[in-house]
Order: sequence, then structure tokens, then C-alpha cells
Amino acid sequence: MISRQHLLTYIYLLVYILLSSGVILYNKWVLSTKYFNFPYPITLTMIHMGFSGAVAFFLIRVFKVVSPIKMTFKIYATCVIPISAFFASSLWFGNTAYLYISVAFIQMLKALMPVATFLTAVVCGIDKLKYDVFLNMVLVSVGVVVSSYGEIHFNVLGTTYQVMGMFGEALRLVLTQVLLQKKGLTLNPITSLYYIAPCRTGAVTIRVAGVLKDWILIALSTVLFPESVITVLNIIGYAIALCGVVMYNYLKVRDTRASQISSESLPDRAVK
Repeated sequence: MISRQHLLTYIYLLVYILLSSGVILYNKWVLSTKYFNFPYPITLTMIHMGFSGAVAFFLIRVFKVVSPIKMTFKIYATCVIPISAFFASSLWFGNTAYLYISVAFIQMLKALMPVATFLTAVVCGIDKLKYDVFLNMVLVSVGVVVSSYGEIHFNVLGTTYQVMGMFGEALRLVLTQVLLQKKGLTLNPITSLYYIAPCRTGAVTIRVAGVLKDWILIALSTVLFPESVITVLNIIGYAIALCGVVMYNYLKVRDTRASQISSESLPDRAVK
């Protein structure tokens, strides 16, 4: 029998999938010159982050759903603003990509996100270049290359924008870990929006849910946008990339559990 906590988790994941997919499809519809005809990705990013920041302000300051953290001007200037800049660039580049390539192909390219995050973490010195993880990154990259080769409406500029957006997001994630966590600050989703959104007027379960969301988006985009044509090579390449992503997630969970077990066993050894 499913417990109440598990049921809530599934409900949250379903809401996440629906809202995230809806935002992506709506952005494509708004930005597309064939439909709504509002080809201004920077303005759309400003509206997005302005609204998010306003909602977060009301949740924290008015309704007091969560408490704000202690934020000094120095931390805000040296940590929050750089993170916000990469967050905004990620949204801007990602939104701009909708002007040139299909939603389905964008979701296939997003399989490169673990690669971008891993490479950025290695360059910044917060992760090590491991052989097994590197092979997974190669597998994901090969899958995306195959998928790109099979794309009928391949566009270099749109693909470049999407890749730049992913590296912007990777830099945001790494900077969040490096700058904020080292200062002992832990931001939940609402406080993150409260502090980060105003600067640019911009566990395995959630990753698996993201993969499911990508498949749903690819299927929906082919129905809603006739230009989103999926070829056999697209499917084969994306399947290869997903295999690499799943293996990458497995390795990360394995390493996390191993580190937790070792840290829990240290006090026992100290007592003995």
C-alpha cells in the first residue's frame, strides 16, 4: 500500500512535469513567428524572472511560508549576482533557441546537461575526472551527435544557443555549490527565487521525472507544432544519450551512498 508521503511525492512530480512541460510549450508558442509572434526572448526572460521574484517576495515577506535567510550586501554582490547572471543567461539562450529549432530537438539536446555540469565541475575543481563517468559522458555525447545528425530542420545557430544555455545553467549550479554552500547558506526553491530572480529582469527521482517530462514534451511537440518532425536517427540518438544519463545518475547515487556510509561509520570508529 502506498504511504501518504509517497503519494505526495508522486503528486509533486506530476505537478512538476505538467507545469514544466506547459511552460516550455507555452514559451515556444509565444516566441514562434508562426503562432503568437513575440520573438523577444530577453523580454520574455525579464517577465519570467520578474513574476517569479514577485511571487517569492509575497510568499516570504507577506504570507511568511518560509523564513528569509541572513543575507549581507557582500554575499549578495559576490555570490548571488554572479549566480543570477548565469541563471538569466541560461534562460535567455534557452528561450532564444526556440526561435530556430523545434521543441523536440531542444529536449534531445538537453540530454547533454550532465555533460555540461560534469565538465564545469571538473574545471572548477569540485569534481574529479573519473574514468567510468567520462565514458558515460562520451556515450551521452555520441547519442546527441547521432540525434543531431538525424534532425531534418537542423540549425547551427539554434543549437549553439541551446548548448550555451546549458553551460550557463551548469555554471549556475556549480557556482551555487562553490559560493553559497561554502558560506554556509542553504537556499530552498522559494528563497532561491526571492534572492536570485530580482537580479535579472532571469536526487535520482527528480532526474527520472525529468526524463519522463522530456519524452512527453517530444510527443506533445510533434502534435502541437507540425514542424517538429522526429526521425528514426533522432530516436536512436536520444535513446543512446538517455542510457548514458541513466548510468551517470546511477554512479552519482552510488558514490553518494558510499560517502554517507563512510561518514556514518566514522563516529562508530571514534567511539571504539
